[in-house]
Amino acid sequence: MVDLDAVDRELMDAERDAASPHRYAGRDSREIERVATATSTSTSSSSQSSAYARNGGRRRASSSGAHAAAAAGYGMSRVSTSRDLERHPTELERIQTAKSQHSGTVGRSVTSRKSRKPLPEFGAGKPYPPLLPDQEDYVVEFDGPDDPMHAQNWPIRKKMLTAAMLGYTTMTSAFTSSVFSAATRYVAAEFHVGTEVGLLGVSFFVLGFAFGPTLWAPLSELKGRRLPVVVAMFGFSIFSVAVATAKDLQTVLICRFFSGFMGACPLAVVAAIFSDMFDNRTRGIAITVFSMAVFSGPLLGPFIGGFIVTSHLGWRWTQYLAAIMGFVAFGLDFLFLEETYPPQILVAKASELRRRTLNWGIHAKQEEIEIDFSELINKNFSRPMRLLFFEPIVTLLSIYMAFIYGLLYLFLTAYPFVFQGVHHFTPGISGLTFFGMIVGQLIAGVVVLLQQPWYSRKLAANNGVPVPEWRLPSVIAGGVSFAAGLFWFGWSGYRADIHWIVPTLSGILSGFGLMSIFLQALNYLVDAYLMFAASAIAGNTFLRSLCGAGFPLFATYMFDGMGIQWASTLLGCVAAALVPIPVIFYLYGHKLRSYSKFAPTPPPMMQRQADDDDEEERVNGGGGGVLGGSTENGAVAEKAEEVVPPPGTAAAAPRKDVERAGEAV
Repeated sequence: MVDLDAVDRELMDAERDAASPHRYAGRDSREIERVATATSTSTSSSSQSSAYARNGGRRRASSSGAHAAAAAGYGMSRVSTSRDLERHPTELERIQTAKSQHSGTVGRSVTSRKSRKPLPEFGAGKPYPPLLPDQEDYVVEFDGPDDPMHAQNWPIRKKMLTAAMLGYTTMTSAFTSSVFSAATRYVAAEFHVGTEVGLLGVSFFVLGFAFGPTLWAPLSELKGRRLPVVVAMFGFSIFSVAVATAKDLQTVLICRFFSGFMGACPLAVVAAIFSDMFDNRTRGIAITVFSMAVFSGPLLGPFIGGFIVTSHLGWRWTQYLAAIMGFVAFGLDFLFLEETYPPQILVAKASELRRRTLNWGIHAKQEEIEIDFSELINKNFSRPMRLLFFEPIVTLLSIYMAFIYGLLYLFLTAYPFVFQGVHHFTPGISGLTFFGMIVGQLIAGVVVLLQQPWYSRKLAANNGVPVPEWRLPSVIAGGVSFAAGLFWFGWSGYRADIHWIVPTLSGILSGFGLMSIFLQALNYLVDAYLMFAASAIAGNTFLRSLCGAGFPLFATYMFDGMGIQWASTLLGCVAAALVPIPVIFYLYGHKLRSYSKFAPTPPPMMQRQADDDDEEERVNGGGGGVLGGSTENGAVAEKAEEVVPPPGTAAAAPRKDVERAGEAV
């Protein structure tokens, strides 16, 4: 870690502080977060001598100008928060997490930007008022780690209902990306263009996935999670209606792009909401189950769209259906989704306290932040591109994942070639064959969940420090499975005398490989880059979304020109050629990270100890099998935390996505 600028060093210092709760005196988890010592108590008592005078039920400052105690019914202690205090370790970690997330996405400054303009007069001949005695005393915070306002302390029933509602919201967006694929031929026929031009409706939507998170991720860190989700789902629904009622092709394509731009919000932000609600022990499981649903969304669209376009409803109802689903999601989110982002919860709390106490100095830290446009550009575009093009680990893994993600959308064209062209299925029946891939993805998710105890044991044995290479055996196994699935699909699907179930079953290997690669490769980037993980994932997502948009456009020419078997063989060979990438990182990843300007590496002794433990476990027949990893990400010296952004996510996560990563979606 050399040549990092001052901002990056401060981020890393904050991470180290957050990851070392043992440095602070521990207290029972039910104690109030602010605990006064004798010194601070005496200071507080003396400070309270200047109070607000009552005048007709209203409070005015005393002649000394002190902003101290509250009046009847609102006893507000003036306990100092900056000196002579202890905080509960859990609360300290949450505070540092919020700071690092916000810093990584929208900037770190909490002071006014410098201005050359003269300071304006206060007005009405008044002098400038004195500064607050101690500004930190007026900053609201949570009332200990068990404060019911914090989303992690919500009742489990409320968390599950919120998770189900958000899962439906995200599935709606993922589903809409592919349901249009069944309509492309009908759109092309209606507007008298080629089928490749009709496919642009799918490509433009996925292109919106690439650019949408550049707006939604920082907005979710500035204004909270609820506002972007509600606004985006409303816009998503409106643009879906616009596609359904379009009178020309350009309207279809433009509105599909903006529909994808809006639909990218839940993909980017919902993972961050999960990190707000679930703690280290349950977050990995929750997000893995959520990711399985999200990855399955694009595979549900073809068969539903296929039945719609062949009925009397016509292709426009694929978009009316998307709009109806979007408006339902919008209504649920608008009525029932509560804010989960801790800094924004404190903003609302401060606003209520100001209104009810008339003490206008009360505020939340979030309200001190001033947006710096140059920092926004750096955090959300410049740094992700630097990591994408100049970090070998990010570059090669992104190429691998972009190829896999591109094939996910290429299958929307390849499957009809086999099941409609060779086996003469209708579009609806043909779409049902995607359930082979869905089953494979569900199996991969279950396998990753079953690895959690194995990963937790290794993490505990390594003093809570994750070794990123533990994630890669799953990626290697998934790569082999994915390549095998492509060969199986091509050489069993080009002849009508081979039963249709044979190429359908190839989807089990393809789906298993796709999910295994994505879940654990994203986890590897998180573990390897920690504070800069969101930037690494943002660059990765940008490249793979471009491939997802571009691959369907040449699929028709490739399968027509080469034939199903040879086109699939070419793709399978490329997939097989990419398998050595995670193998190389598994063997030499720690050495590559030691040369990186962004990837923190453990001391050599710690790395050797981790490698020795790994070797000892293999010799002793330790658990875990071939597929290493789990569903929890880690940061230095703490339990693993994970945010697995679903397809199209820029940073999610989060946002927060990557919570310990120092950057958010």
